[in-house]
Amino acid sequence: MDEQFSGSAENLVREEATKGLNPGLVVLLVVGGLVLFFLLGNYALYMYAQKTLPQKKKKPVSKKKLKREKLKQGVSAPGE
Repeated sequence: MDEQFSGSAENLVREEATKGLNPGLVVLLVVGGLVLFFLLGNYALYMYAQKTLPQKKKKPVSKKKLKREKLKQGVSAPGE
Protein backbone atom coordinates (compact mmCIF):
# COMPACT_ATOMS: atom_id res chain seq x y z
CA MET A 1 0.00 0.00 0.00
CA ASP A 2 2.91 2.29 0.78
CA GLU A 3 4.40 1.71 -2.69
CA GLN A 4 1.15 2.52 -4.41
CA PHE A 5 0.74 5.81 -2.51
CA SER A 6 4.25 7.06 -3.29
CA GLY A 7 3.80 6.20 -6.98
CA SER A 8 0.56 8.16 -7.25
CA ALA A 9 2.12 11.14 -5.47
CA GLU A 10 4.92 11.16 -8.05
CA ASN A 11 2.35 11.18 -10.86
CA LEU A 12 0.57 14.14 -9.29
CA VAL A 13 3.79 16.12 -9.08
CA ARG A 14 4.59 15.35 -12.71
CA GLU A 15 1.10 16.42 -13.83
CA GLU A 16 1.38 19.70 -11.94
CA ALA A 17 4.74 20.42 -13.55
CA THR A 18 3.52 19.73 -17.09
CA LYS A 19 0.31 21.76 -16.73
CA GLY A 20 1.90 25.00 -17.99
CA LEU A 21 1.66 28.59 -16.86
CA ASN A 22 -0.94 29.73 -14.39
CA PRO A 23 -3.71 31.55 -16.34
CA GLY A 24 -3.75 34.32 -13.72
CA LEU A 25 -0.05 34.89 -14.28
CA VAL A 26 -0.56 35.05 -18.04
CA VAL A 27 -3.29 37.69 -17.66
CA LEU A 28 -1.12 39.65 -15.23
CA LEU A 29 1.84 39.58 -17.61
CA VAL A 30 -0.28 40.65 -20.60
CA VAL A 31 -1.97 43.52 -18.74
CA GLY A 32 1.31 44.61 -17.16
CA GLY A 33 3.00 44.54 -20.55
CA LEU A 34 0.25 46.65 -22.11
CA VAL A 35 0.40 49.23 -19.29
CA LEU A 36 4.19 49.42 -19.57
CA PHE A 37 3.95 49.78 -23.35
CA PHE A 38 1.35 52.56 -22.96
CA LEU A 39 3.49 54.51 -20.47
CA LEU A 40 6.69 54.16 -22.50
CA GLY A 41 4.82 55.16 -25.68
CA ASN A 42 3.40 58.26 -24.01
CA TYR A 43 6.84 59.24 -22.73
CA ALA A 44 8.36 58.77 -26.19
CA LEU A 45 5.62 60.90 -27.79
CA TYR A 46 6.08 63.59 -25.12
CA MET A 47 9.83 63.75 -25.74
CA TYR A 48 9.28 63.87 -29.52
CA ALA A 49 6.73 66.68 -29.13
CA GLN A 50 9.09 68.68 -26.90
CA LYS A 51 11.76 68.58 -29.60
CA THR A 52 9.59 69.19 -32.68
CA LEU A 53 6.66 71.40 -31.70
CA PRO A 54 7.19 75.16 -31.40
CA GLN A 55 7.03 76.79 -27.98
CA LYS A 56 3.61 77.89 -26.81
CA LYS A 57 3.15 81.65 -27.11
CA LYS A 58 2.50 83.50 -23.89
CA LYS A 59 -0.56 85.70 -23.66
CA PRO A 60 0.23 89.40 -23.57
CA VAL A 61 -0.30 90.87 -20.11
CA SER A 62 -2.98 93.56 -20.06
CA LYS A 63 -2.13 97.12 -19.04
CA LYS A 64 -4.56 96.85 -16.12
CA LYS A 65 -2.71 93.86 -14.71
CA LEU A 66 0.67 95.55 -15.15
CA LYS A 67 -0.61 98.62 -13.31
CA ARG A 68 -2.02 96.48 -10.48
CA GLU A 69 1.25 94.54 -10.10
CA LYS A 70 3.31 97.71 -9.98
CA LEU A 71 1.02 99.19 -7.32
CA LYS A 72 1.41 96.01 -5.24
CA GLN A 73 5.18 96.32 -5.43
CA GLY A 74 5.03 99.98 -4.43
CA VAL A 75 6.26 101.39 -7.73
CA SER A 76 4.11 104.18 -9.05
CA ALA A 77 2.71 103.57 -12.48
CA PRO A 78 3.97 105.95 -15.18
CA GLY A 79 1.66 108.91 -15.82
CA GLU A 80 0.24 108.99 -12.31
